[in-house]
Amino acid sequence: MADQYSFQNPVTQYEKISPPEQTQPEPGLDRDLKPLADLGADSYRGTGRLEGRKALITGGDSGIGAATAIAFAREGADVAISYLPEEEPDAEKIIALIEKAGRKALALPGDLKDREYCVDIVEKTVKEFGGLDILVNNGGKQVSVDDIADITDEQFDHTMKTNIYAMFWITKAAVEHLPAGSAIINTTSIQAYNPSPNLLDYATTKSAINNFTKGLAQQLAAKGIRVNAVAPGPIWTPLQPTYGQPMEKLVEFGQSTPIGRGGQPAELAPAYVFLASQESSYVLGETLNVNGGSPTP
Repeated sequence: MADQYSFQNPVTQYEKISPPEQTQPEPGLDRDLKPLADLGADSYRGTGRLEGRKALITGGDSGIGAATAIAFAREGADVAISYLPEEEPDAEKIIALIEKAGRKALALPGDLKDREYCVDIVEKTVKEFGGLDILVNNGGKQVSVDDIADITDEQFDHTMKTNIYAMFWITKAAVEHLPAGSAIINTTSIQAYNPSPNLLDYATTKSAINNFTKGLAQQLAAKGIRVNAVAPGPIWTPLQPTYGQPMEKLVEFGQSTPIGRGGQPAELAPAYVFLASQESSYVLGETLNVNGGSPTP
């Protein structure tokens, strides 16, 4: 079994997948991916690195957010996850896994494009858990469009609000509750450095997230709140078959990376655990790239 403990060749640690052409309506479900993504549910073992912590993860029902929620719970944290109501089947599974780890779980369905919802999920998390000290801004929208002429104002607005405005609204609401020692972790992307021409609006937001992370890290450093980011490469999640990539490219998903394969969400979770834990106490304003070896600045 692939895991993050055994000595293994990373090239073959996880299967090189060649997904068949497939589509799902947005936002997509983990349960319907072919093949299924590895969230670490059968492999991640915690060591108490987040014992007693209280976390809020957006997009925590599937993909990277779900893998992170599982890892956080097994490291000892209570975990709240936000997700779209259409993603309820995936969310139920993650809530059950958090509770199975012996931690409190909080389900927060709603739409990140809604400012009131973004503020509300912070308040609900604080009320339910008695505080908040880890915020993971992970929820995102990605739709492939080849020509700028075909990017509608509606799509551009939805991408900006989901990826940028929500991060701003949630972080602003959370900061007043975060004690010294807290961590904010934002999900950016290799697209921030090497934008694909068919992901113009998405890549623009990911570059902005990097900048937001570095600026906010300096602003909050004196308060003892660390702000960092994780930049995934090609990771097999529901973003891909919900028109996040051209369908004909799925069969070679991630195979152009130096490691020769796409990544699994389980391979991202340890990066978020590291940045949330005290092990990264001197790490601020950093973007941790987890992308299979693709060069970044």
